[in-house]
Amino acid sequence: MHLYPDERLALFIDGSNLHAAVRSLNFDLDFKAMLDDVRERSRFVRAYYYTAVVEGEEFSPVRPLVDWLGYNGFSTVTKPVRRFTDAAGHSRMKGNMDVEIAVDMMQMAPRLDHAILFSGDGDFRRLVQAVQSQGCRVSVVSTLKTQPPHIADELRRQADDFVDLADLKTLYGRPRTSREDA
Repeated sequence: MHLYPDERLALFIDGSNLHAAVRSLNFDLDFKAMLDDVRERSRFVRAYYYTAVVEGEEFSPVRPLVDWLGYNGFSTVTKPVRRFTDAAGHSRMKGNMDVEIAVDMMQMAPRLDHAILFSGDGDFRRLVQAVQSQGCRVSVVSTLKTQPPHIADELRRQADDFVDLADLKTLYGRPRTSREDA
């Protein structure tokens, strides 16, 4: 990642999107190493981690990660998963965090020089464009090195810089564990 010591920087992590990408690349992300590196190489402002959580279950695999991140320098933004029945009668769960990410990025943009978005979701193309129009550089972290790629072409083209998650494995990667964090 191209970081500069004088830039005010924030991370915006789409938890479920990032989880799917690193799982496809067969490694886990060392969030502490990443945060330490960003703090050392920039004027770090904040790191947000967004994920939906299943409420009311005895154990949620994402809860330990969310708790750890909250105690270790991340601002965690969660909301309950919504359960619904689709047209075919199948029970489904939905926990989209796009609006929360968009609101926080837009609110933070005037206070930042660089925003790093960890997501490949093409719905964020317009958000990236809006943040750029406020004078903020936007890097997007996802991957092209999976089949299919985890990055939407329109988002990659809009970003000032695209960083392939696979290229960060040597810096922030660790071997996969058996848990299924999101």
